[in-house]
Amino acid sequence: MANPAYQRVIVKVSGEALAGPEGHGIHQPTIDRIAADLLRSRALGVALGVVVGGGNILRGVAVSGAGLPRATADAMGMLATVVNALVLEAAIERAGAPARTMSALTMPQVCETYERQRALRHFADGRIVVFAGGTGNPFFTTDTTAVLRAAEMDCDAVLKATNVDGVYSADPRKDRNARRFDRISHQEAIERDLRVMDATAFALARENLMPIIVFSIAAPDAIEAVLRGRGRATIVGG
Repeated sequence: MANPAYQRVIVKVSGEALAGPEGHGIHQPTIDRIAADLLRSRALGVALGVVVGGGNILRGVAVSGAGLPRATADAMGMLATVVNALVLEAAIERAGAPARTMSALTMPQVCETYERQRALRHFADGRIVVFAGGTGNPFFTTDTTAVLRAAEMDCDAVLKATNVDGVYSADPRKDRNARRFDRISHQEAIERDLRVMDATAFALARENLMPIIVFSIAAPDAIEAVLRGRGRATIVGG
């Protein structure tokens, strides 16, 4: 396939993916591999934004269960995403591409504050923009952030990088009879309560006619393969 399937995308990378085989914390070889994949994708002429999760460091829902108010716990989780964004930004620039972290939480000594017009200028200048801090509000996941930023950046799709090669009727790691979908609508994903993304993210994608491509980040060139139309993935909507 000569031309990429999409010209401008948001890649959603979970915190767990950045932890690699360790399961928690930051696994630098995994981050470097993802950065290299992003550079190969950029070389196709694709404008890239990345939304990172923070579950490898702290998950707000889990901490709130230990007695903290949910809003406080979610703020801590948003801070964890900033840590991951800075690590990924450094890896991208070390690999040879310009990158910029933008946080929905204001912390000018650390990174730029997210502003839509400034982010669009970074896209136009060829930078890979790493979005951190979630939406800046509690009770919203980074999956919802990915769809929101994709809509704001006029993207063609959200690429949801996971640990499995698409959307299944059940967790394929627990249910050998789980059925894999090649394509499914946003509405069906909501009605089936498929947990690959939360319902708010699916609903926002449906409203904005935003396809979500779900694929495994395990392969070295997974993002590039999806953009070339040859990766194994599920298309939600589109």
